[in-house]
Amino acid sequence: MKKTVLFVLLEQYADWEAAYLSSAIYLLGEGRYEVKTVSLTRDTISSIGGFHTKPDYDIHSAPSAYEALILIGGMTWREESARQVEPLVEHCRQNARVLGGICDASAFLGTVGALNQVRHTSNDLNDVKQWAGEAYTGEANYIRQQAVRDKKVVTANGTAALEFAKEVLLALGVAEEEKIQGWYQFHKLGYYEAPMPQM
Repeated sequence: MKKTVLFVLLEQYADWEAAYLSSAIYLLGEGRYEVKTVSLTRDTISSIGGFHTKPDYDIHSAPSAYEALILIGGMTWREESARQVEPLVEHCRQNARVLGGICDASAFLGTVGALNQVRHTSNDLNDVKQWAGEAYTGEANYIRQQAVRDKKVVTANGTAALEFAKEVLLALGVAEEEKIQGWYQFHKLGYYEAPMPQM
């Protein structure tokens, strides 16, 4: 039985923020995991880069059995319709699953109170505070670094797709830490600087 990782993609999602992680789940997980996509509806959505994706589930049909809920950034997290994702986030937190958010999706987690008790990051602290308002009380836990993993919550800014992927892989335990770190170094340093990772 494969373990499921749910990726939440909204219209105009940032395709590059999902690419490293989704492929690494497949490669490093050696077939033990599957990636499924969730959106507000099952209608085809488009990424910022022009990829067209037909989600596997809408927010009402998403399965309750999964290992992680990953919110991918994009251009529409600030729209009112995005608030429909909040019950999925709450279910994830209540069931102690891995929860990830990158770029504007990380700031969205601040608007629903998901970052108040964990160390986290985003694109900009002041932006999170302004957008989230009273729902966000986690300023003391904000860290200015590319990606942050605390307990089962992983956050990252919009330039940290690779770091985000690494931290989610570690949180999930997709593979041994040495293998995950090797994969990360290979992609971070490049073909000629890093040793070929063991898959």
